[in-house]
Amino acid sequence: MLKCINDKKFHKRAKRKKRWLFHATDFQSLMYFNFTFCKILGIFPYKIEASTFETSKLRYILWIIVACAACIYELMMFYVLNFSGRVRLEVPKTITYNMHFLLGIFIMVVWYVLTGPRMRLLQTVQKISWRLPPKSYQNLSKLIHAKDIFGFLVLLWLILMVFLNTSDMVIDTLYEPFRVYIAMIAFQMDMLYMNCVCVLKACLKEINNNLENLQEFVVNDISRRVYHKQRNPFRLIEIIALKKQYLAINDAVQMLKMVFSLQLLVAIVMVFKQITFFLYFHVVQWQGEISIRLDKQIGIEYFVSYITYYLLRITLIVWACETGKNQAVEIGTTIHEVLNITNDEKIKYELRLFSLQILHCDNTFSAKGLTVDAKLLTAMVSSIATYLLILIQFLGMSHSYNGKTAINVTEVI
Repeated sequence: MLKCINDKKFHKRAKRKKRWLFHATDFQSLMYFNFTFCKILGIFPYKIEASTFETSKLRYILWIIVACAACIYELMMFYVLNFSGRVRLEVPKTITYNMHFLLGIFIMVVWYVLTGPRMRLLQTVQKISWRLPPKSYQNLSKLIHAKDIFGFLVLLWLILMVFLNTSDMVIDTLYEPFRVYIAMIAFQMDMLYMNCVCVLKACLKEINNNLENLQEFVVNDISRRVYHKQRNPFRLIEIIALKKQYLAINDAVQMLKMVFSLQLLVAIVMVFKQITFFLYFHVVQWQGEISIRLDKQIGIEYFVSYITYYLLRITLIVWACETGKNQAVEIGTTIHEVLNITNDEKIKYELRLFSLQILHCDNTFSAKGLTVDAKLLTAMVSSIATYLLILIQFLGMSHSYNGKTAINVTEVI
């Protein structure tokens, strides 16, 4: 009876603590702010009961309304831009806004279709994360909570700057809140992906830590010249358990790729498009000749905030994927280090199987064949510079041809 009372008190304390800022105790408290923001935006059609994710009918209906409203908005803006005759923009602006609206429709449909698989992914990641020690949750919460809160505040600041700089509202200010709302949804979905990657990376790190502890035990036995036969079965059991845990993490990584690949691909394209065309529209000028300077119509605060936001967004995602991949590679290195110092044949056999298992598993984070790592970030920077130069060349050609054919760059606000 006393034990039951103590268990109840412990669970009550855990429930009170699990929502403390930077003091997560489980997966739900770790993802608390991301889940809360998603609920506010109406894109979290799940309820959590007894550590199980289930579909909530009311939230699911709200999610359908949100998805339909966003798609109608994107289609309406696409029609206004291309077929209504009310808006006539220069070719680069027409291209960037068409890409924005079409990608918006595509990603909203993808998010809605993958609602069920996304719920199963969250359940799988939560089940795997149960093995993490409290210290890992503490370290993860410092990163994830700070990122979620700070990123959301930066996004709000950027939105405020958009409304203050009305020259950036090209089509119709009446519908601008919808564009802002979709941008907030995209940000939270990207942060959900990054949070799941960070949790899986922590699980991989825990496996590596356990292997390093096993290595220390083996080294101590060798240094003492002691052969403990009774310890070997426990070590074998531990290695087998780590193998099963690694397989579970690998399955979660494959599920993560399936659920978030299209979203991640669209996020990469959107970041590339936004930075490239933003630099072109607001930095490249024509005054008899091409000049590079900041547009007077836009403040330096908005310019810096906009570029910094998109650079940090893609950099954080790439950092999480790169470090997660490196953590998986480090496990293979640690296995071979333990294999080289152990003398027990059974342990060697299990370690060899573990090594082969790692070789056959692909724990790289990718989006439809596009590996998300530091090379991708480098390629994006070089591509932005290349396409910016191409746009500048077309700008010079268009103005040199301007004497023969007038180009209408009228904007309707």
